[in-house]
Amino acid sequence: MRYDLNLLPVFVALMEERNVSRAAERLGITQPALSNALNRLRETMRDPLFIRERYGMKPTQMAEALAPVIQSALAGIDDAVRGQQDFDPAQSTRMFTIASNSYVEYVLMPTIVARLRERAPDVRLRLIPFANDPTEAGAMSGDTDLVLGRIVDAPDNLVVQHLMDDGLACMVRTDHPDVHDTLSRAEYEALKHVNVLPPGGRLRAGLFVALEQKEIKREVAVSVTHFLAVPEMIAATDYCTTLPARISHHLARDPRLKVVPAPVDFGTFPVQLAWHVRYRHDPAHRWLRALIAEMTKDVVEATS
Repeated sequence: MRYDLNLLPVFVALMEERNVSRAAERLGITQPALSNALNRLRETMRDPLFIRERYGMKPTQMAEALAPVIQSALAGIDDAVRGQQDFDPAQSTRMFTIASNSYVEYVLMPTIVARLRERAPDVRLRLIPFANDPTEAGAMSGDTDLVLGRIVDAPDNLVVQHLMDDGLACMVRTDHPDVHDTLSRAEYEALKHVNVLPPGGRLRAGLFVALEQKEIKREVAVSVTHFLAVPEMIAATDYCTTLPARISHHLARDPRLKVVPAPVDFGTFPVQLAWHVRYRHDPAHRWLRALIAEMTKDVVEATS
């Protein structure tokens, strides 16, 4: 039986987006064109494939069975084509879209960008926000080149690589009247705190879970959405904050601030790199992934 291969990306887009408008926008075609392609798919497969529901399109049993086969076939074609392409970082003008959380932007991106300027001066980066859902970041569809942060419940079509771990530390103002070089559990519980709550992020969940496990109480006086909002608040008050250790030590370059160990071990959290399987053998992606891994190692060594 002969198949129109042009219809396969339509199937994948509908399978991943579950929405005709978003699938059409992703493919760069009109909704009528996508609907026409879907009708041709249905005729070819002799199955409705997607049933319209109140909140989108629900795949049929046959569509669910076909999805991994078609996605694997398209990824194999992408691998074969990209594997034959050359990539010269010194001459490339390619733009990479990276979804990253605020931790990565603050701790890793300056080093990565500096090295990119040396090795690939005309390569451009576009950073978009990443909280914890690779689907929302465009990673599952392959629209986003890379995801940097904590990858939770990664779908099967994402490859995930561990880069580093970080822990948590506390920060107060240098002349804090009640905190010196250490911070006891009782002192920690007696203080008021500034908490960082990135929109949709999991830092809050991770810290709150650790506090619950250790049965430590904490009075949060202020919640902010980014690490950069913290230093001035801490410098002007007797509040305390609990932040990733590498961010704490960086912010403590400000002489008004000092880092003290957390009263108990709150554990560590991972920083990971993820990409769609279709980019597995793309020479440009392999180069960029290797650069990021190299720069992360340098950052870890410099801050350990």
